[in-house]
Amino acid sequence: MESGDKDLLHMVTPTIRSIPMSKMAGYNVYLKLDNLQIPGSFKIRGIGNLVKKASEVGCKKIICASGGNAGLAAAYAAKSLGIPATIVLPQSTPTFVADKLRDEFGAEVEIVGNIWDESNKYALELAKGSDCLYVHPFDHPDTWEGHMTVIEEASKQLPCQPDVVVVSVGGGGLLNGVLMGMKKVGWEDVACIAMETVGANCLNASLTAGKLVTIPDITSVAKSLGALTVSTKSLELCKQFKNFHSIVIEDKDAVSSCLKFADDHRFLVEPACGASLAAVYSSVIQTLQSSGKLDTVNNVLVIVCGGSSASLKQMEVWKQLVDL
Repeated sequence: MESGDKDLLHMVTPTIRSIPMSKMAGYNVYLKLDNLQIPGSFKIRGIGNLVKKASEVGCKKIICASGGNAGLAAAYAAKSLGIPATIVLPQSTPTFVADKLRDEFGAEVEIVGNIWDESNKYALELAKGSDCLYVHPFDHPDTWEGHMTVIEEASKQLPCQPDVVVVSVGGGGLLNGVLMGMKKVGWEDVACIAMETVGANCLNASLTAGKLVTIPDITSVAKSLGALTVSTKSLELCKQFKNFHSIVIEDKDAVSSCLKFADDHRFLVEPACGASLAAVYSSVIQTLQSSGKLDTVNNVLVIVCGGSSASLKQMEVWKQLVDL
C-alpha cells in the first residue's frame, strides 16, 4: 500500500492548495484529494476499516449492495485481504463500473433491482450465510472510524487550522467521519458546510424537521448521494457543532462545478463530489458570509470525495441532463 502504514487499505492522500480556486474565491482553498484513492473515492477508508476488522475475526465472504463507490471499495478491500466478494448492483449502474468490479477487483457481480433499496434487500438475504459480512455503504461505526482519517491526515498536512471544512452528504457516512475527526483534532470551533443536491437532500430535510425524514425518491443526478434516509448518527453529530451549515444546491451547480474542476485540475469527479466543490465555485461560502452566518474566511478545506462513475462520456450525459 502506498500509505505510510502497511496495514492500511487506503492511501494517505495529499492536501494541496488550489491556485486557480483560491484566486477565484479570494481565500485559500485546500483540497483533500481522496479522488486519488485506488477504488476511486474516500469509501475505502471506512469500508476498508470495516472489512479489515471483520477479516481479523474470521469473516470469509463480503456482501455489499452498491451502484458505485461503496461496492468498489468493498471489492478492493476484499481482494486486498484475499476474501471473496459479491457486489449487488441496481440496474442503473454504469456498465464500466460492473466491468471494473469483475476485471480489476475480482468480485462476483449480481444485478438485482431498479434502485439501491431493492439491491440491498437481496444483499441482506445473501449475507445471512455464516461467516459473511454485510457491508452497508455508510451506516456502521467501523466505517465512520475509518473516515475519520481524512481529517486526521489533513490536520497534519495543512499549514494552519482551516476556518471552514466542506463535505458532501449522501447517507452521512463521510459526514460522520469528518465531524468525529474534527472533534478528535480539536476543530470543534471550525465551521462545517454539508452540501447536498435537490432530490438527494435527506440530511437537510431531517434537520429542517428536527427528526429523521425519509425522502420519497432520489431525483438528483448525483446518484452517489442517493440515500433516502440519513444515518441517525449524523443528526446527533450535527447538533454538537455550533457552526454547522446544511446547504442544498441545484444539480446544475454540482455538474458545473465538476466541469470547472476538470478545467482547473484535470480531474474527473462525479456530481456528488461536485456538490462540495460548489461551495467555492457557486459562491455558497460568500453567501453565508454576506448573510452573517460565517465570520471572516481565510482558509477553506474541501473534501474531494471522488467519483468512480465519472468519465468523459458520463460527463456529457450529466451536462445534457442539467441543460449545460
